[in-house]
Amino acid sequence: MASDSDSIQPPDDDSSVHKVGSIAERTLSEIERDYVDLREQAQQLLSEKLDLENKVAKQKQKVKRLEEDVRLMRMPPHVIGNIQDVLDDERAVVRSSNGTVFLVTYNRGIDAEIMKPGARVALNQDTLSIIDVLHDAWDPLVMGAEMFEKPLTTFDHLGGLDEQISLIKESIELPLISPEAFLDFGIEPPAGVILVGPPGCGKTMLAKAVANSTDCTFIRLVASELAQKYIGEGGRMVRELFDLARERSPSIVFIDEIDAIGAKRLDSATSGDREVQRTLMQLLSELDGFDSLADVKFIAATNRPDILDEALLRPGRFDRIIEIPIPNDEARASILNIHMDKMPITKGVSVDNLVQGTDGFSGAELKALTVEAGMCAIREKRKKATKSDFNNALKSVVKKRAEKRGEAPNSLWS
Repeated sequence: MASDSDSIQPPDDDSSVHKVGSIAERTLSEIERDYVDLREQAQQLLSEKLDLENKVAKQKQKVKRLEEDVRLMRMPPHVIGNIQDVLDDERAVVRSSNGTVFLVTYNRGIDAEIMKPGARVALNQDTLSIIDVLHDAWDPLVMGAEMFEKPLTTFDHLGGLDEQISLIKESIELPLISPEAFLDFGIEPPAGVILVGPPGCGKTMLAKAVANSTDCTFIRLVASELAQKYIGEGGRMVRELFDLARERSPSIVFIDEIDAIGAKRLDSATSGDREVQRTLMQLLSELDGFDSLADVKFIAATNRPDILDEALLRPGRFDRIIEIPIPNDEARASILNIHMDKMPITKGVSVDNLVQGTDGFSGAELKALTVEAGMCAIREKRKKATKSDFNNALKSVVKKRAEKRGEAPNSLWS
């Protein structure tokens, strides 16, 4: 019988070591995979954290802006006034926007050099103390009157107005281009011209051509915009208009439909009429006042010269009255040639026949004639305008002329 010691075999050292090594390698690889996974998760969490922090910062900025908007909406508005006198380092006399005069204090942080009589200031609504000094500003209507882009209309687009073009050039352009020519003769150049004539004869187009041909500042305004509701507003706008023209000099000011504020002054008038008369008086005083207008020229236009105030027409204000009449045969032919220059027409269309059939037509009506003829051709899907198109257009314009009502008296232009 064999002993127990004989039956027990010693373990194989090589196999045990190999088994332990394989377990260690497997455990190490699992740990490495877990480490890689955890590192990727950490990077993802870090990216999400940064993204959330950015969103929180943006939300905080948005909340801050909204809080500022709420604060501004809750803040009472300031009263606009003007300084009349500065008494000392703490007090000043101001006139508020409603015309009342107050003795108020002002912030010592405001620069003393800008605290001058006439300066525009912002006043606290409760205490009326001066909060800030505002820069001088013109009325938005006055600022918007300045033309920054030149119109496309030139003198070549005006037919039959050679004499009027010559007059306006020597009255408006020549004093700005060659002022020394007038100094040599010891005379003052014309201050301005007024264009009169029936509607549609080219008054505004002539002013546009002047704006196109000159390099100076061009300011245009319709006179009805100067007629304001409140007392003194119209006069203030006229004063600011002239101040803007002086600052932008050399400049040309064009006032269309001058009869809106330049009508004859009457003894019996309503409060609105009196305010219009105040605006006219401010315009008259600015035209020949104490302030020099050497580099500022004026052009006015109206189709009702019969109702203009005599003071507006006297020499020294509008030195020249340029009449633009209804075009004659030669002028109508020139106008039609201008409008038909680029229009494709058939050989049967005769400008001479159109001139004979358009006696008494204004320049605007002649343009309407060519436009209507072109529309007839387009309506029929033709490439050229025919004689029948112009005949139909002529009938249409004649019909519209017969339906006109409320025009100026015919004797005015006869």
